Amino acid sequence: MSALSLAVRDSHTMLRRNLLHARRYPSLTLNVLLMPVVLLLLFVYVFGDVMSAGIGGGGADRSDYIAYLVPGILLMTIGGTPAGTAVSVSMDMAEGIIARFRTLAIHRGSVLIGHVVGSVLQAVVSVVLVGSVAVAIGFRSTDATAVEWLAAFGLLTLVATAFTWIAVGTGMASPNPEAASNNALPLIVLPLISSAFVPIDAMPGWFQPIAEYQPFTPAIETLRGLLLGSEIGDNGWITIVWCLGLSALGYLWSASLFKRDPE
Repeated sequence: MSALSLAVRDSHTMLRRNLLHARRYPSLTLNVLLMPVVLLLLFVYVFGDVMSAGIGGGGADRSDYIAYLVPGILLMTIGGTPAGTAVSVSMDMAEGIIARFRTLAIHRGSVLIGHVVGSVLQAVVSVVLVGSVAVAIGFRSTDATAVEWLAAFGLLTLVATAFTWIAVGTGMASPNPEAASNNALPLIVLPLISSAFVPIDAMPGWFQPIAEYQPFTPAIETLRGLLLGSEIGDNGWITIVWCLGLSALGYLWSASLFKRDPE
């Protein structure tokens, strides 16, 4: 059996293990799935009339705000899923499973790949669920072509992969699951201080650079462009650069921690 075949086989085994592990802890999975839905409904039906005043020169109605909001909520869903991955990886470290895997005759990268692929699949399921709720409450993307829908799905997958690698490194570097949960908090907070809810130019001047120069804002604007036909500009390539950079950083960080001998 070739090295590639071994890597694929072992990665599949680790993926199956992580999916079964997620099934044994349904509360963590439900929190990841339900929180974006709750935020979507909250911002549409509680804050929608007020928040819509910040877009379209103050003349937007609730349906316009739903269209503006949904891409941001979808990216927020992507940001929340890796936080659970950080906790799961940290649990493996605390329970000694990772140390045991280091001694087995398996492909070394399969342990990390199993976590990453499992988390990305969870993120995809979460996006489908949130997207279904969004359609049910009025979101429409009538102008998007099949190619644009495919590009939007690829964008969400790319962002999920990038932040999952960061989450895996965070989990391995954390001394316990509680610390991992706290250390992964920026992945949840960053979308909240992006252009997810109101345009950047509607924010206070001192706050605008914080919202603009971070990975979620260009990703959200790119997704809006693909689904709603708004101007993408430089946001597309900026998003790709962010995702590739974060993926490389997260992978190298995780691989370094995995190879390091336990103290």
